[in-house]
Amino acid sequence: MKRFRTVAATFAAVALVLSACSDDSESMDETTTTAAEATFETISDGKLTVCTDSPYEPFEWQDDDGNWTGFDIDLLTAVADEMGGLTLEVIDQPFEGIWLAPAAKKCDIVGSAMTITEERQEAALFSDPYFNADQSLLVSADQAETLVDAASLAGKTIAVQSNTTGETYANENFTDSTIKSFADATALFLALESGQVDAALQDLPVNADRAMKNTELAISATFTTGEQYGFAVAKDNTALIEAVNAGLAAAKSSGDYAEIYKKYFGVDPE
Repeated sequence: MKRFRTVAATFAAVALVLSACSDDSESMDETTTTAAEATFETISDGKLTVCTDSPYEPFEWQDDDGNWTGFDIDLLTAVADEMGGLTLEVIDQPFEGIWLAPAAKKCDIVGSAMTITEERQEAALFSDPYFNADQSLLVSADQAETLVDAASLAGKTIAVQSNTTGETYANENFTDSTIKSFADATALFLALESGQVDAALQDLPVNADRAMKNTELAISATFTTGEQYGFAVAKDNTALIEAVNAGLAAAKSSGDYAEIYKKYFGVDPE
């Protein structure tokens, strides 16, 4: 059942530096976001249905009890609450083409640690950026000082996740290495941990989370790419994205964003 909801509010917020474990992130300018009355449509009455590719810790995964958790999930829960008290319903699906899911009516919005790119913007409408990320190399801890760049990885195999900015970066910058693509992050990390590949090129916060949980792995290099994550809706759904942006601004203004950020990354957003 489809239902139309209305949200009317004015939000003022100072945009935050959205970085994960990187000292090279750029700060955002102070902005004021005003949301006039916006009428938007959701797929299910009283719910905001989210498509995500899981597990992708620390952004989205299910805990041992089957409950959805992660930075994206908590932030979207806060946003949905600002959008008239909607509850979150999460659908897991592969990352490939996930930004097309809202147009296909599979969900209202995509929340999947997804970088805003020109190609994806041709087929989806993105929210204001909510997180800054760079690329990084994850290797065995005993090779953290040797496998540090394209030259040291020449002739070696690098794991990437299919259809991601990491895959694009690896293909463009590690031309003397073998690039092996995996459908999801779980398979990618298993390949590294089992010695099938020599390194994993992946978003910095995701590699950092894995290295923290597995001391036999370490980040050997960070590549500043200036990427920004955004939530995505159908290309023509301007009403919904306006409401989402208002919810993001409210979460920042109220302190909810900072609380969620610290919960998953252990530091305050600067």
